[in-house]
Amino acid sequence: MDFRLTDEQELIRRTAREFAETRIAPIAAAIDQEERFPVETVRELGALGLMGMNLPPEYGGAGADFVSHAVAMEEISRGCAAHGVIMSVNNSLVCWPISAYGTDEQKRNYLPDLASGRKLGAFSLSEPGSGSDAAGLQTTAADDGDALVLNGTKAWVSNGGQADVYVVFVRTSKSHKHRGISCLLVERDTPGLTVGAKEKTMGIRASSTVQLSFADARVPKRCLLGVEGQGFEIAMKTLDGGRFGIAAQAVGVAQACLDEALAYAAERQAFDQPIGHFQAIRFMLADMATNIQAARWLTLHAAFCRDRNEPFTKWGSMAKLFASRTAVQCADANLQIHGGVGYTRDFAAERHYRDAKILEIYEGTSQIQHVVIADHLMHPSR
Repeated sequence: MDFRLTDEQELIRRTAREFAETRIAPIAAAIDQEERFPVETVRELGALGLMGMNLPPEYGGAGADFVSHAVAMEEISRGCAAHGVIMSVNNSLVCWPISAYGTDEQKRNYLPDLASGRKLGAFSLSEPGSGSDAAGLQTTAADDGDALVLNGTKAWVSNGGQADVYVVFVRTSKSHKHRGISCLLVERDTPGLTVGAKEKTMGIRASSTVQLSFADARVPKRCLLGVEGQGFEIAMKTLDGGRFGIAAQAVGVAQACLDEALAYAAERQAFDQPIGHFQAIRFMLADMATNIQAARWLTLHAAFCRDRNEPFTKWGSMAKLFASRTAVQCADANLQIHGGVGYTRDFAAERHYRDAKILEIYEGTSQIQHVVIADHLMHPSR
């Protein structure tokens, strides 16, 4: 099996790496400490074609394959995990469902601006009382002629503080749990929509995670994505396709940890020699490198299967489960290798340690990935 990238994929990887090294990495610490959304560099990501990677050119997209998406996500996340999640949400959780389920009018209205970075999108499924149990959401959308009237609260909306359009999942029927959910495209200036304050998160602090509150918010029925009652299907397929992107983000974070650990192990002296000469450190570095490469190949395999229109759900869940675990373990090892200085804000190790944990939580917790994988093992034909 050939794991080599094509010339086009390699060009995308180099472009993303150069941008991450020259524009993102130099500001990563500052925007984390200031909890500041990186408006300028996000727009530059759009100009590079990285905010609508898989969209066709007719809608302003780069027309790239999913392997290219994965390698770009890794490189951007290697520079800064917050940039990675901003890019991931816009690509996988907003542009993809609009392109897959939207009308021609919806695609024309939203995709070019989202792909260019002129506007930003957010995905709103979770609620204060429903996370992994997505079908338990309670935000309602009542029929009112040519509009739906929304009431309820959505939680953990990544990109939410900066977004111009939200992919929102609501309950249009109380009599059917899964089949009673629909999906709407809701614009930020919709009367009755209140965007909450930025959440004080442990990591990825430059991203913007908020609550959304709907109080008799009228949304035209033309903003329905897909058909009424199709929302749960849209949510699950969207998350299904986004998992390899989060896996790639995890690989990028883990690689950044290894890069820093190697540099510090070669530089730091103890007992008259670099600490990288000690077996305890060398074994930690070897484990980090091995797990990162395994996570990378698993991630690329999931993306490869999706490009070939082969079943990829199991592989995407495996990639996210293993890569997110690897990122957490590598962040821990990197901080340990740095010792006391790694616990300070003078080094990136503590930021990576904080950033890594969310990878095991959002877009399906590790426990949910176990459920998905086991289900496919027990029922291979699904």
